[in-house]
Amino acid sequence: MDGVGIGVVEHTVDHAAVEAAAGHDLDAVEALARRANERTRSMGVAFSGCTLPGAGRPLFTVPEGRMAIGLGIHGEPGIAEVDLPTADGLAELLVERLLSGEEVPPPDGPGGARVVALLNGLGTVKYEELYVVYRRVAQLLDTAGVFVADPQVGEFCTSFDMAGVSLTLLWLDDELERLWFAAADTPAFRTGSVDAPLPRSVPAPASEGAGAAGGATVAGAGSGPPPEASEESRRLAARIAEVLGAAHTAIDATAEELGRIDAVAGDGDHGIGMRRGTRAAAQAAAAAAGQGAGALTTLDTAASAWSDRAGGTSGAIWAVILRAVGRELGDGRAPVAADLVRGLNRAVEQVTAYGKAVPGDKTLVDALVPLADTFAAAVASGADPATAWAKATAAAGAAADATAGLLPRLGRAHVHGERSLGTPDPGAVSLATLAGVVAEFFPSAR
Repeated sequence: MDGVGIGVVEHTVDHAAVEAAAGHDLDAVEALARRANERTRSMGVAFSGCTLPGAGRPLFTVPEGRMAIGLGIHGEPGIAEVDLPTADGLAELLVERLLSGEEVPPPDGPGGARVVALLNGLGTVKYEELYVVYRRVAQLLDTAGVFVADPQVGEFCTSFDMAGVSLTLLWLDDELERLWFAAADTPAFRTGSVDAPLPRSVPAPASEGAGAAGGATVAGAGSGPPPEASEESRRLAARIAEVLGAAHTAIDATAEELGRIDAVAGDGDHGIGMRRGTRAAAQAAAAAAGQGAGALTTLDTAASAWSDRAGGTSGAIWAVILRAVGRELGDGRAPVAADLVRGLNRAVEQVTAYGKAVPGDKTLVDALVPLADTFAAAVASGADPATAWAKATAAAGAAADATAGLLPRLGRAHVHGERSLGTPDPGAVSLATLAGVVAEFFPSAR
């Protein structure tokens, strides 16, 4: 589903909030959102790629006279190319793809299928051209016995300067149709008139402290001094801040390359996200350590900053990793190598639970698992932490390089199949890069 499909679901979820206000519980609202998602199909095409702000070239290009099929709203290249069709030919391609296959939702009732049809311009296609394409879309849907309950034509979700269009169909049932025609105000879709909610006073949440089960108090966030920490943990926190500063320097130097390999079968923004995330984490960690925070609190603060600033799946995953390690290092004791072993193992468990990836899926997990396993095995064999981490870093680097020979099985890149062969996974590469940064700090920490 492209960004327009997400907008359809977002629009319906906004209406689900009305249902929640009427007394429906969270499970009912979630079920409604899932049903809308399952009954929505999108197909996009592009005549040229988009260019990220500050980038010197587009994420992908399309040969003159050709059209890419199945592109991603974030700038991922299409999965196939065909000769540029006429407007009617484009409408026929889009409708045929969306109505064919076993995944098309069945009609809800004897009256035949009822859909919402959104024809969306992705950035530089003129409205007049969209209307010409939709004219044929409407004819084809009518011929197929599909009634368009609500036609929508315009720019609902663009992709910078991409020249292209997408067609989204939402198969309605009685409840979804009622909610669709209700007034809504979402970032991707607005209709009708929605009253602004009355302002209300929200009490500040009480601090949960720094226990393993609760979130650490975030230093520098106006919540008072950080939790009490041992001298050893404060020294480690200062070292963590140094490591994150060096991590940002390393990522800054390789961000363009990370973006390049991400653009092969992704959206090309991995380097930008990692640059933003490591910068924010380094600044937050320095502030926390400067206030006397321990290792747990410093990593927890850095994790929040990384996730907030980087955004996306990568930002969330790195927040999971930092928090997992922090929980084992704690604030109140002198950490030992076994704490880091447990922290890395916890990170593997939580990252795989979060994204469902396993080794071989061509993701960050392909480097994370060898890093954790090799470090644990080396420590168990009696190696000192610096030697153990050096071995783990080498294993992570080799595993990241080996992802070049893998086909992606999860995430947006998996639909591009063999396009990514020969190019390593950017998430695995960035993890191996940061593992190497950490290795530089182990000898002086002994």
